[in-house]
Parts: sequence; C-alpha cells; structure tokens
Amino acid sequence: MCTDGQDTDTLQAIFRMQREYMDMMDGARMGKSREERISQLCTAIIHEACELQDLANWKWWKSPSRFDEEKAKEELIDILHFVIQISIELGMDARDILDAYARKNAINRERQLRGY
Repeated sequence: MCTDGQDTDTLQAIFRMQREYMDMMDGARMGKSREERISQLCTAIIHEACELQDLANWKWWKSPSRFDEEKAKEELIDILHFVIQISIELGMDARDILDAYARKNAINRERQLRGY
C-alpha cells in the first residue's frame, strides 16, 4: 500500500536495532509464552505513557513544573521500543507496520470526511 522505500528503510532499521537489543538481553525475566510477553509489553507501554503524561502537568491541583521536552521525547522512544517489540512478537515487520498504518490512516481520513 505504501511505496516510499526510504520510509521502509528507516522503519526496518528500527526493527533491526530492536532485534539486536533483544538478542543481547537476558530474556529469562520475560514471559515464556507470546501472550505473557505481549501482556508484559502492554504494561510497560502503559507505565511509560504515564511517565510521559506526568511531564505534561495533568494534575490541575498541583503547581506546574517546566515541561521537559527532551525527557518527553525519551519517554516516547521508550514507548516505541515496546510497540516495536510487540510488533515483532506478533510476527510483523516494517512493511507490515507501514501497510497497516496506511490502511488505518485512510480509514481515519474517510471517517473525518464523513463527520465521525
């Protein structure tokens, strides 16, 4: 569906780095089944998203602190690590992600045109 090779190359590089990282990790603490690993990764995403949200001063009852954009980017990349790992667990590669994203993006655009 998506034809831009450079986009695929960039995403393929991210997948390659994630696989290399996981190869060097001690996987003994990860779940044994794919379902367990996906559950653990979802939990990690939730916690990283909460860390990102905390940077955005969502607590209206608390004095706001300066928004740390660099820390926010770091939290976002932590989330991406886990999203890419779930993708790998589900047997997806860079092309699969790009194609699925393009399909869903087209659906979302059509929904907006129809007043969703």
